[in-house]
Amino acid sequence: MLKRILFAVLGLGLWVNVQAQKNDATLKLWYTLPAANWNEALPIGNGRLGAMVFGNPAKEQLQLNEETVWSGGPNQNITAESGTAIPELRKLIFEGKFEEAQAIADVKMFPKKNSGMVYQTVGDLFLQFDGHEKATNYYRDLNIEKALATVTYELNGIKYKREIFSSFVDQVMIIRLTANKPGQISFVASMVSPQKSEQKTGKGKLVLSGITSDHEGEKGQIKFESQVKVLPQGGTMVAKNNTYEVKNANSATVYVSIATNFKKYNDISGDASAKAAGFLAKAVLKNYDQALKEHITFYQKYFYRVKLNLGLSDMVNKPTDERILKFAQSNDAHLAALYFQYGRYLLISSSQPGTQPATLQGIWNDKLLPPWDSKYTININTEMNYWPAEVTNLTELHDPLFKMLQDLSVTGQETAKVMYGAKGWVTHHNTDLFRITGPVDRVFPGLWPMGGNWLSQHLWDHYQFTGDKNFLKNYYPILKSACEFYLDILQEEPSHKWLVVAPSVSPENTYVEGKRVSISAGTTMDNQLLFDLFSKTKRAGELLGLDTDFRKKLSQTIERLAPMQIGKHNQLQEWLTDLDRVNDKHRHVSHLYGVYPSNQISPNRTPELFDAAKTSLIYRGDPATGWSMGWKVNLWARFLDGNHAYKLITDQLRLVGSRLDTVNVKGGGTYPNMLDAHPPFQIDGNFGCTAGIAEMLLQSHDGAVYLLPALPDVWAAGEISGLIARGGFEIAIKWKDKKITQLQIKSKLGGNCRLRLNDSQIDKSKIQFAKAKGQNPNTFYEMPRVKAPLISPEAKLNKVVIPTSTDYDLPTVAGKTYTFNF
Repeated sequence: MLKRILFAVLGLGLWVNVQAQKNDATLKLWYTLPAANWNEALPIGNGRLGAMVFGNPAKEQLQLNEETVWSGGPNQNITAESGTAIPELRKLIFEGKFEEAQAIADVKMFPKKNSGMVYQTVGDLFLQFDGHEKATNYYRDLNIEKALATVTYELNGIKYKREIFSSFVDQVMIIRLTANKPGQISFVASMVSPQKSEQKTGKGKLVLSGITSDHEGEKGQIKFESQVKVLPQGGTMVAKNNTYEVKNANSATVYVSIATNFKKYNDISGDASAKAAGFLAKAVLKNYDQALKEHITFYQKYFYRVKLNLGLSDMVNKPTDERILKFAQSNDAHLAALYFQYGRYLLISSSQPGTQPATLQGIWNDKLLPPWDSKYTININTEMNYWPAEVTNLTELHDPLFKMLQDLSVTGQETAKVMYGAKGWVTHHNTDLFRITGPVDRVFPGLWPMGGNWLSQHLWDHYQFTGDKNFLKNYYPILKSACEFYLDILQEEPSHKWLVVAPSVSPENTYVEGKRVSISAGTTMDNQLLFDLFSKTKRAGELLGLDTDFRKKLSQTIERLAPMQIGKHNQLQEWLTDLDRVNDKHRHVSHLYGVYPSNQISPNRTPELFDAAKTSLIYRGDPATGWSMGWKVNLWARFLDGNHAYKLITDQLRLVGSRLDTVNVKGGGTYPNMLDAHPPFQIDGNFGCTAGIAEMLLQSHDGAVYLLPALPDVWAAGEISGLIARGGFEIAIKWKDKKITQLQIKSKLGGNCRLRLNDSQIDKSKIQFAKAKGQNPNTFYEMPRVKAPLISPEAKLNKVVIPTSTDYDLPTVAGKTYTFNF
C-alpha cells in the first residue's frame, strides 16, 4: 500500500506533464503508475509473438504468448453419431414441437468429444531490479505510432529507461535497458511458466522448454521453447540457479525468442528449439538502433496509411486511464481518435500475413484456461476482428483469416459428409488451431451450421475493396463448395414451401422466455447468410466465366429462400415465425446481419425493412457486452444516426477494473489499457468500435461512396485520410461546422465513383460532377435484390426520417487522384 501511495504522489509531478505536453499530437497510451494487474499492462506484438508489459521499476514483467501455443494436438471433434438425430429433429421442428426437439438434440447431437482446444500462455519473463521500489517521476507509455513501449523513472538522481517491442522484422522481442550514468544497470533475469516445463542456462541463454496441457481427452502435443539472451554492455554477467545476473553494466539488451513444433493444423513435426535458436542467432547480430528503426519502418507502412484528426484538448495532458474515466463528461475527441487507431494497432500487432488469425483475445492471454478458451468463435467474434481490415487500409492483414478458411474448407468436408450426408464443407460456431468443424458447447449456441458461411463473406468483401480477380479465382472453389453443402441440406418448410436450414439456431438467443429453447428452422440470419453466399458466389462465377449451370441452380434456389419478415411489433423478425419479445435485451442481434455487415437492408432500396430493423435495435436496447456495443456502433452508423453511434462509443469508453474507479460495470466498458472489457477481456470490442468509427465517416455498401453519413454533432470539425471504399477508392475528407471543405479521391482501379452527399453538408453550387442517373456502372457496388418483405397484419410501420442526400458520378482513371475544395 505504501508503495502504491508513493507512486501516486510522486508520479503526478511536473516531469510527467512536460513529457506529455512535448508530444500532444502523438498517439500514446501513457500512465503515471506501473500496471497493478494484467488489465493495466500494455500489449505489444508482431502478429506471432505477443507480450503484456507491466512496467514495474523493481520487477519488470513480460507475460509472453506465441500464437501456436495451444492445448491438445491435431484432431477432429466430429463422430459418426453426431448427425443421427437430424431427420428426427427436422420432423419435430416442422411439427412445431420445439421443446421436444431441443431435449432430443441435447442428448443425441453432442457425443462425448471435445469442444475445441485452448489458446494458452507461454509464461513470464521477469527482470528483477533490487532497490528500485523507491523510484520517482515514474512514467510509462505505449506509442502506437511506433509500436514501442517505454518506461522511465528516477532513482537516486539517476534516470532509467526501458524500451520494449516485438520486432516484425527479426521475430523476437527486444528489451533495451539504459541509464544516464554508466555502470547503473543491475538486474536478474528469470522465467516462469504454468505449463509443464523445465529451465536451464547455457551457451549464454536462458531456456524454458515445455509442452502444452491435455484438454478434454486430447493429449497436449505442442512443444514450445523460449530462449532469452542477455547482452550487457560493460559490467559482469553470471548464470546462477536458472537465472542470469547482470551487475554494473552501462546498458543491456535482452532478446526473447519463442517457437513451437507447429507447422500446420495437421502437422506438428517442427523443431521448436531449432526454430527459436534460428530467430535469436540472427537477431543478436544486429545493433539495437538498427533493429528498432527497421521495426518501426515495417510497422508504419501499415499504420500511417490512415490518419484521423478530431481535434485536441487539454485532456491529452492527462494519463490515459484518467481520460477514459472522464470521457463521457469531457468530449475528449482525441481519445476517440486514439481508440480508433488503437484498434488498428492491435490488428497490425496480432494478424500478419503468414500468421494465425487473431483469436478472441488477439494474441494476448495469460491463462491456461482463458474465457471461452480464447479460440475462434465464428458466430460473430472472429468476423468482427476483421471488420476494420479493408476499410481502414489494412487489407493484407485479412490474409490469416483467408488461410484459415482454406483449412476449414478441407476439414469441414468430413463434417458435411458424416454429420449431414452432404457434399461441400461446413463448420459450426467455433474452431481452433486444429480447424475443428463439428458443433461444440451444446445445442443452445452450437447447433448452427453457418460459421463457415459467415467467414466466407469476407472473401467477396475483399474482392469488392481490391478488385483482385486472381484472389477471387483462387478462393472461388471455397465459395462454390460452401454452396454445395447448403444446396444438399436445405429443407422445404411446410407453411410456405420455402427452403430453409434445419436444424439451426439464431446464435445464442432463445425464443421461449425462461427456457433455453433455441432449436429452430429458417432463422432470419440463416436466410440472410444463404442469400449472400449464393448471390456472391453466382456473381463471382459470372466475373470469372465459370459454372453456368451451377449459377442457374443458385438463382433458382435464391428464389425459394424465405424472405425477411416484419412482425407484429413492427420489428424485423428474428425467427421464421413471429416469436420476438419486446423485452428481449439479448447481446446478439443476429437478424440485423442484413443491415451490417451485409447490405441487404437499405433506407433507399428496402425502406420497410430498414424501419423494422431499426425498431428491432431500439427494442434490444443499448446496454451490452463490449463486442455487442461495437456491433451496435456499426448498426447505428448504418441507420445514419451519428449521435446514437457516438453514445455507444461513450458507453464503451467507460473505465472498468481500475484503481481510479471501483464501479463494477456488468457488460461493456474499457480497461485502463484500453482493451475491451466484455468483461472479461475480448478484443473484438476494440475491432468492432474501430470499424464503427470508420463506418460513421465513410460508407460504400449501398451503391455509392457515402461521405460523413453518420457524423455526430461532437465531431463538427475534423479530417480523415486513407479510408478505403468499395471499388478501390482511397478517400480523404476535411470538414468544418459539419460541412465538407475538401475531398480527395485516389482511384486505384478506375471506373465510376458514385458519391453520396447529405444536402446539408455541402454547397451544391460548387459540385462539378454529374448527378447520378440509373444503375451505377461500377460492378464493385453489387447490391442484393431483396424480395419484398412479408409484413404481419398487426405491424404498424413507422417511417424513419433519414437525411436527404444526392448522388453524383465521378468517372475516374486508375492511379489518378482527384481533389475538390468547397
